[in-house]
Amino acid sequence: MKKYYLILTTTLIFVFLSACNSIENEPNHSHYSGEEKRTIKSLSDDDINNYLNGNGMGFAKAAELNGFPGPKHILENESKLELTVEQTEEIQKSFQKMKGEAVNLGKIIVEKEKELDTLFGENKIDGDVLKGKTQEIAKLQGDLRNVHLQAHLEMKRVLSPQQVGKYNQLRGYSN
Repeated sequence: MKKYYLILTTTLIFVFLSACNSIENEPNHSHYSGEEKRTIKSLSDDDINNYLNGNGMGFAKAAELNGFPGPKHILENESKLELTVEQTEEIQKSFQKMKGEAVNLGKIIVEKEKELDTLFGENKIDGDVLKGKTQEIAKLQGDLRNVHLQAHLEMKRVLSPQQVGKYNQLRGYSN
């Protein structure tokens, strides 16, 4: 029986040491690996698509998850929410306004990210230029978030409390 435990222990130690050696010899790749081939390094194709199409990208979560419905999802549930003709028209108008502003801002953000990427890629950036570019992008992102949140704010005024409750239920939010 002692011999069996000795063989088992030796085998486990060998497996453990082999695994450790294997891990040590693995290259230390970044989770960014492969992203250096992107057109704009800081943005995925999905990010670019979302910006250029005015998609929400989670910018309005503060509103959405606190009972302030979004116009896009209201329109997707129009019949279940029993919207009036007037409500539907007002929501469509708000959605189109939001979408137009979001697309315009998204285009600018993508362009500014491309400029930043180019400056780094060509090694033509310093601290002052970097600060200006990042502040410019941050302001645009803040403006974009505001556009989405404003639309949610408008919807709270358009819908009845019962419709807001139904919306939250349809979206799977508790309470």
